[in-house]
Amino acid sequence: MSDGGPTPLTSRLDRLFKISRPRGRQWSNAEVAAEVKKANPDLRVSGAYLSMLRTGKRTSPSTDLLVALARFFGVNPSYFFDDEDGQGERVRRQLEQLEMLRERGVVGIAQRAVGLPQANLDLIIAMLDQARRQQGLPPVTDVAQD
Repeated sequence: MSDGGPTPLTSRLDRLFKISRPRGRQWSNAEVAAEVKKANPDLRVSGAYLSMLRTGKRTSPSTDLLVALARFFGVNPSYFFDDEDGQGERVRRQLEQLEMLRERGVVGIAQRAVGLPQANLDLIIAMLDQARRQQGLPPVTDVAQD
């Protein structure tokens, strides 16, 4: 039940805390526990318990808690499990891509593009392609659609 070391669950949960950030900062254990509790009043969860899960001091959360955490962070519950259909691995790859894009400042550009008409998006894409050429960067030929 508790070995104190990192497990796939601790790594996956901790990654969600680090990548899903409100207002540019990381969620605290207490904030997530409060939000999960608000959405699931019958669920027993605390900031201290989430801390223990993230550090590997506790390793057997209930399925209900994992489902509630998945909903809170906006991922499929299979993200927490070694799944046979590959859904969890797809989510992990998408989170890694999001983290890389956020670190490079690209997420802010994408957020500003939401809601613009396609003609504007085409213009922005053309401008970005031109900027890449001017910098000697290779053209973008494949966009992952996982």
